[in-house]
Amino acid sequence: MLIEVSGVTHTYAGRREPVVRDLDVRLEEHRIGVIGANGSGKSTFARMLNGLVVPSEGTVSVEGRDTRRHGREVRRDVGFCFTDPDSQIVMPTVAEDVAFGLRRRGLSKAEVAARVEDVLRAHGLAQHADHAAHLLSGGQKQLLALTSVLVTEPRLLVMDEPTTLLDLRNTRMVADLVARLPQQVVLVTHDLDLVAGFDRVLVFDESRLVHDGAPAGALRHYRELMS
Repeated sequence: MLIEVSGVTHTYAGRREPVVRDLDVRLEEHRIGVIGANGSGKSTFARMLNGLVVPSEGTVSVEGRDTRRHGREVRRDVGFCFTDPDSQIVMPTVAEDVAFGLRRRGLSKAEVAARVEDVLRAHGLAQHADHAAHLLSGGQKQLLALTSVLVTEPRLLVMDEPTTLLDLRNTRMVADLVARLPQQVVLVTHDLDLVAGFDRVLVFDESRLVHDGAPAGALRHYRELMS
């Protein structure tokens, strides 16, 4: 998918300084990493890609659709995975939570049940279908949150620091899953190893995009900023 960010600045209500400023970027690679210090603007940038945040100035478009005017259409194609999976888990059981994302897709109950069964099996959660969602382990919760997005079959998946709350084993699990996904992925992270093999990495610093390129150069630039 083609993402075009043109002349974007965003300032949250009650704040004087923009959290993202003067941003122009065009994205179409399969795997795009986004890195930067806390408060650099990277998470706000990620939220603008599917209209969770609408820029104060400028435009964000996905496949030619402006997120300000066509947010619902954009969100049908752009899934979002948050840092804390508890913020996404809304239903009592695993199967119900996965089914929740399909509620407005015009599918029959049988079609929903079949799709939920397939996606749970594909991501190793079939045995937990009837389990209480909030009693899962941290890694299982993140996997559930991701599965609940993937069941809607987005073309682009935006992930905002999905491994921050996970241990090393579960971080590797998420990394392996992302590597196998057919979807285009934009991944915001502090874990530089996660994006080392990506097609492109963006570096944010003090509300601006300060480097954009191949992973090796981007990671080097980021480390220099932090040193």
